Amino acid sequence: MSTKHVLALTTAMALAACSTMGTKETATSAPAADSSMPAAPADATTNTASASGNPTVGGAAMLSTKTIVENASAAPNLTTLVAAVKAAGLVETLSGPGPFTVFAPTNDAFSRLAPGTVENLLKPENKASLVKVLTYHVVAGNVSAAQLIEQIKAGNGTATLTTVAGQPLTATMTGNVVTLTSATGNKSYVEVADVRQSNGVVHVVNGVLVPTL
Repeated sequence: MSTKHVLALTTAMALAACSTMGTKETATSAPAADSSMPAAPADATTNTASASGNPTVGGAAMLSTKTIVENASAAPNLTTLVAAVKAAGLVETLSGPGPFTVFAPTNDAFSRLAPGTVENLLKPENKASLVKVLTYHVVAGNVSAAQLIEQIKAGNGTATLTTVAGQPLTATMTGNVVTLTSATGNKSYVEVADVRQSNGVVHVVNGVLVPTL
């Protein structure tokens, strides 16, 4: 990822944060996860592929010629994520050249958060917190599942990813499934790996990764 693109993403985050300065923010702590934690899928590598060879997401074809935002908008199980990206003002950024690696939580993943959490984060006064949560699911560059697994093996079972939000994610393996652990200790599992995009790659996950806010 070029310095220009990193600066563009950093600027977008800063502008989003600045837009909430001077406004009381109600989401002052990290979103609490519900007691219904996600379970590791039996096999994250068993995905239905479309005619293009790219995995489908929620039954929808994903085209490697389209951007992260365009493909996510076509997936019926990523509607909450798309709404959050729009509310955070990150559509233009995630439609840019990147490349980005995005761990995309499904609607079910968002539903596991404590009641009212998503609604609270989507409020305009909480835009800075929403940006931080979303960019905690983004890593600069194009990291495939195979590359991530190699990093985990090279780290004796653990790999640390630096997110665009500036906080680390810990990657490990649960059987043959990539497992992500957030800075606050909650886990998320990759359900659909290597969904290629024109500006990066998406790995669909079954839990929302919660940073320290």
